Amino acid sequence: MRFVKMHGLGNDFILINALQEKLPGDLPGLARRACDRRFGIGADGLILLLPSTRADVRMRIINADGSEAEMCGNGIRCLAKYAYESGIVPKTEMTVETLAGLILPRLIIKGGRVEAVQVDMGQPRFEREALPMSGTGHPVIEEPITVDGKEWRITCLSMGNPHCVIFVPEVAKEQVQVVGPLLEKHPLFPRGVNVEFVELRSRRELVMRVWERGAGETLACGTGACAAAVAAALTGRTGREVKVHLPGGYLEINWLPDGRVLMTGPAETVFSGEYLVDVGIKED
Repeated sequence: MRFVKMHGLGNDFILINALQEKLPGDLPGLARRACDRRFGIGADGLILLLPSTRADVRMRIINADGSEAEMCGNGIRCLAKYAYESGIVPKTEMTVETLAGLILPRLIIKGGRVEAVQVDMGQPRFEREALPMSGTGHPVIEEPITVDGKEWRITCLSMGNPHCVIFVPEVAKEQVQVVGPLLEKHPLFPRGVNVEFVELRSRRELVMRVWERGAGETLACGTGACAAAVAAALTGRTGREVKVHLPGGYLEINWLPDGRVLMTGPAETVFSGEYLVDVGIKED
């Protein structure tokens, strides 16, 4: 099976053009084997480019643990770049069907190459059922929760997938790999949650580390950066246009007056190859 390895700020993916490649029946098993960094290709997730009756193309993303995500901001930039450069969608503005709805990437071309991709991520949702999150009542904005013996203030929202944002004094010192998985699988979140640890650098800049549902700590998360920017503006820490610094680079996020969130960042192709789908660790 042919594949392309791509990344957005170090958040890396195995992209398979399912318009041409025949997919095996066990996609979660394929994702677990192929994404393994010792026994497979190595990636945070598997992206499938599929036909759509509603949009130019359809994207499915399966995390490294075999679970399926509704959306992925870095992943959709990679898919848009691939679809354009391979001639599947020969236009700089396209529509992509996802489990989170229709997403609208726009490619920024300079010198004949894709320099960046701006994605209209739609509007954030704050209702508990949108995440989903247990309980009823008002949106969760800076509410206290005790995890690992410490009280945290969480702001929760959906960017097509669920996010739990925590503002911290110094993100480099936070035990992301301890607190992240505890919150990801907390009973409040029946389908799990992505956890963002965010430090305020200025009114226009944030620094973030992320624990991604189904993938662990990654170098970047596009929807997470959007969630962090929205939470920062919502709580009065920043304006509605910020730069979000991640371990793999930065994203520019703009929460427009009409409620839509624009995310702008790079997407890179690393290599292409062939993967022997019948070779690897056998599933129990």
